[in-house]
Amino acid sequence: MSTPPDAATLTPDRARALFRGGLRAPTAGWCAGWTQANLIAVPREDAYDVLLFAQRNPKACPVLDVTEPGGTSASLFRGDLRTDLPGYVVYEDGVPVAEVTDATGHWRDDLVAFLIGCSFTFENALAEAGVPVRHIEQGRNVPMYRTSRPCRGAGALGGRLVVSMRPVPAGRNADAVRVTARYPAVHGAPVHVGDPAALGIADLDAPDFGDAVEVRPGEVPVFWACGVTPQAAVMAWRPKFAIGHAPGHMAITDARDGDYLIP
Repeated sequence: MSTPPDAATLTPDRARALFRGGLRAPTAGWCAGWTQANLIAVPREDAYDVLLFAQRNPKACPVLDVTEPGGTSASLFRGDLRTDLPGYVVYEDGVPVAEVTDATGHWRDDLVAFLIGCSFTFENALAEAGVPVRHIEQGRNVPMYRTSRPCRGAGALGGRLVVSMRPVPAGRNADAVRVTARYPAVHGAPVHVGDPAALGIADLDAPDFGDAVEVRPGEVPVFWACGVTPQAAVMAWRPKFAIGHAPGHMAITDARDGDYLIP
């Protein structure tokens, strides 16, 4: 199965049905106007540390919804969290041990699932403001990088901030900041504009997650906090078990982007 040409106009229900049927694809540009979210699911005994980590690092981990233990849907996501994302990563002792399109066989009755805000939510607003979204233009996954910036720890959970990057023409940086600052529940304004080395990123062509994109002459790399940060923290923390979305392969929710727009 391949990405349908009408991905931008699909409803969340239709997109989730495609993913349930086995389609694996990055979701940037899908279901225009509908909010996307990161997923991290951990055993109940670890859920408080994840919630505290998110509360202490709200820029990277804005919590949109949390399930009851064993829950497979959420108020913002009426589908099945085990099957209705295009890709999952299963972790044991902090190590990725499987990437699957159906997590049913790995899901446990004690898992608490967190839906974390995603920067894909403000990409339509960027495009409407005339700010390019290069990974959509190039049909790629957004590039994501581990930085040298430590997150504030919570219990045994810690790690470094992960960021996503979008190249922006130098004259449009202020527009990119202005537009995205109005979406604080989905990462909001950038955490850094300019030199990647200031974040400890050595090579933009070698992202830790996702795909490299072209940075053209006259463009500046702009970095936003990324909801893959909890998964990077899981890899550093090494809990016995966790399930996350495959980076860039998001949960498409039943909330609207405008629900997270502030005046």
